[in-house]
Amino acid sequence: MTDLATIKTAARKAAFAARKSAFDASRGAQSSYLSEVLAGYRGVPIAGYAPMRTEINPLPAMAEAAAYGPVGMPVIKAAETPLDFREWTPDCSMIAGAFGAQIPETGVWIEPEILIVPLVAFDRKGGRLGYGGGFYDRTLERLRARRATMAIGFAFSAQEQDNLPLELTDQPLDLIVTEAGIITPS
Repeated sequence: MTDLATIKTAARKAAFAARKSAFDASRGAQSSYLSEVLAGYRGVPIAGYAPMRTEINPLPAMAEAAAYGPVGMPVIKAAETPLDFREWTPDCSMIAGAFGAQIPETGVWIEPEILIVPLVAFDRKGGRLGYGGGFYDRTLERLRARRATMAIGFAFSAQEQDNLPLELTDQPLDLIVTEAGIITPS
């Protein structure tokens, strides 16, 4: 294992512990700031995610956005490939996808211009530490090669870290939204 890989593993371990504590302490209204941000982009195709384990829940904000335009959920089609996005509505039928993530059972494929990104840790410079599979980095690279694509990191404020171990392939976040507020990377 390389030194950077060892550092990333340690950073993820600390971030998972912080996220679990924040999740355990959370009470409702986790996505109010995310709703506020998305309200400024009515009708723009967006994609979010179905929360797993201790991830912060974007579904209420996604449901609001779905009333105004297409909303998608990520679908993993193969390892080491970008994600594709199937249209989601609050009442659509969901099934278990790769890694146990819930995905829409059916629906058209969409290409989002705004991507709500789950994460393990973030920093105020727009850095993001994910799960290590590279799915979101590959996806953002592909989408950004086609058109301007906004990446919104969505996390508990407790997931903030300084000096994240980042690589050149790590795609930056354009905005970070937590249950406590909105952060514009500096």
